[in-house]
Amino acid sequence: MTDLFTPSSQALAQQIIEMIERGAFDDADRAATEARAHYPDDAELARLHGITLMQLRRHADAMETLEQAARLAPQSVEAKCNLGSARLASGDADGAIEYLRAALRESPGHPAILLTLGNALMAAARYQHARESYAMATHGAPTHPGLRLNLAAAELELGNIDQARLHTDEALQLHPRFDAAYALRGRILQTQGKDAEATEAWLLAERVSPQNPQYPFAVGQLLEDGGQLPAAAAAYERALRLNPDDGRALSQLLFLRRRLCDWHDLDALSQRMQAAVAAGAGTISPFTTLAEDVDAATLLRCAQDYAAAVELQTAPLRKQQSFTHAKPAPDNPIRIGFVADGFNDHATGLLVVAMFEALANDDDLDIHLFATTPDDGGSIRARLAAATTMHDVSALNPAQLAQRIHDTGVEILFDLNGYSGRDNAELFALRPAPVQVNWLAFPGSMGAPWLDYLLADKVIVPDEMRPHVSEKLVRLPRCYQPNDNTRVVAQPPSRAECGLPDEATVFACFNNSYKINPAAFARLMLVLQQVPGSVLWLLSGPDGADERLRAAASAAGIAPERLVFLPRLPHAEYLSRYVNADLFLDTLPYNAHTTASDALWAGCPVLTSTGRTFAGRVATSLLLQLGLPELVCEDDEAFIAMATQLGNDRDALRTLRQHLSQQRTQSSLFDMQGYAGDFRRAVQAMSARHRIGRRPADVDL
Repeated sequence: MTDLFTPSSQALAQQIIEMIERGAFDDADRAATEARAHYPDDAELARLHGITLMQLRRHADAMETLEQAARLAPQSVEAKCNLGSARLASGDADGAIEYLRAALRESPGHPAILLTLGNALMAAARYQHARESYAMATHGAPTHPGLRLNLAAAELELGNIDQARLHTDEALQLHPRFDAAYALRGRILQTQGKDAEATEAWLLAERVSPQNPQYPFAVGQLLEDGGQLPAAAAAYERALRLNPDDGRALSQLLFLRRRLCDWHDLDALSQRMQAAVAAGAGTISPFTTLAEDVDAATLLRCAQDYAAAVELQTAPLRKQQSFTHAKPAPDNPIRIGFVADGFNDHATGLLVVAMFEALANDDDLDIHLFATTPDDGGSIRARLAAATTMHDVSALNPAQLAQRIHDTGVEILFDLNGYSGRDNAELFALRPAPVQVNWLAFPGSMGAPWLDYLLADKVIVPDEMRPHVSEKLVRLPRCYQPNDNTRVVAQPPSRAECGLPDEATVFACFNNSYKINPAAFARLMLVLQQVPGSVLWLLSGPDGADERLRAAASAAGIAPERLVFLPRLPHAEYLSRYVNADLFLDTLPYNAHTTASDALWAGCPVLTSTGRTFAGRVATSLLLQLGLPELVCEDDEAFIAMATQLGNDRDALRTLRQHLSQQRTQSSLFDMQGYAGDFRRAVQAMSARHRIGRRPADVDL
């Protein structure tokens, strides 16, 4: 009941609208509740209250309130659109589509209903139908920039890049300061490989809407991919200032600081990231977490939460594609697929090429490689293409690639990226193959329901670490990492030509800069202190990293000139430099993987410590298979003592190098025929279980 002192319903509605527009949703909720007590049959007040409840994520209350609004005003298109949006926000995309189609039958061609219906169809990954709905809506609202942009987004999902670009440009013509249109232009340009132009588009979006944290984050990703690391770090910092809880920006900033050897605030950032993992944020990059000094349980928790977010995101598209997998005939070869961004002159390609060549004439296996990066014209890509069936899928989005893999009839699909490089999570979550395997590039469990197996060995995943792996384990009887025995070592230059002393001990650590954390660096400095005249040979890092490490050495009492930096070189030339190194000193918690294999193949002994996670145990696995257990240390003290002892004993170093030379030819580590045989047995075990209808299970070969 109203009285003379109660404002009109229109006045109250206007007050609520103003609260909604300035984001005061709690105030709007209280005002709407009070207003509706005075005007319980007012449809507009109920509608505005429902919008407020949606903003507060009180989805059930919003649905109930908007249903009341629709009953009170059965002809109100606004109420129907709001109710459809509420159903969509509550996770019921199919219900929203059904309701909005019914509303459309009552108001044929209404652009607002078509727009809302298009949004629901997009959420359900029904992109073709969404495009049709948006296109029809543009006839009724030809000057609506948001419609043009939504149409562009649908075209982009369908892979129609030119049409997406056209409609984005149309949206910007209608609304030149449309930040979301600049953002979508950035996505389109990124899809086309035009990263510099894409960066500028995202920067424009950020300038137009400086309070949106998504824009500086996207800028940071592009700058990081383009090697502009300080600018990328600054962009991530902007994103974090706007949203301190953004786990993506936090983990990428922390990882960039490690890459740059910029250690200020490192501990605080790491603690924030670990707290986010413990809270189940689901946005922390599992790959960046590998470089943190955490246990295997924490790494698994991070991976599982991240995977759960990907699983939820891809659910509509997975439902639309709905792949089914026929079991192959018993006598059919096993068709295996491998997806990677590294089928070029890249660590992945260098590791696997000799294995694929060893399997090239195997009639029981049909090997297909799906390369997500274009051909670099190098010898590794050519060798891989000669030994397998190579598919250049660099132009395909995850949905298109999933369809391609499914159409190829792959039975067992290996993810050679995991959460590293060009993350394949969305692709594998679509389940294009009946059996899917995590192997090689991501050293750990992916915590993902779409992965059936992890290919490992008993050193990197011993029995006590089994609880921290979500996949079923297939453990090879040798190191899980294939090690190319065809790598060419160029003619080495002299030590003097490398800037090294002729007689002093040369310690090397050519690990990536993000693995050289303050604790690992302090350990290296202690070794230099106790080996007079020795030098530490490091791989040159990005954007001032070398100068920062020299400054850190000076702070530790080590003359900065005792750090020597190796520039990036072609692989054969890089391998030749190991001839001038006496001992490779490894890092923790993330130790040398491909780099350790390179050093050992080129004849340089590797000293490592065994870590408490997969990422910290690979060098141990390599050394144990090579027959050099004496180079595996249990802790920092043993590592420093062994490095110091060897560094001060030139004869011992020469003996060790000679022993390595013998073991390299006699050990099974570089036996690619033997590795290929073990790999074949692993694949056959997975295939056999699948073909007889058995669920994946742990297998020790």
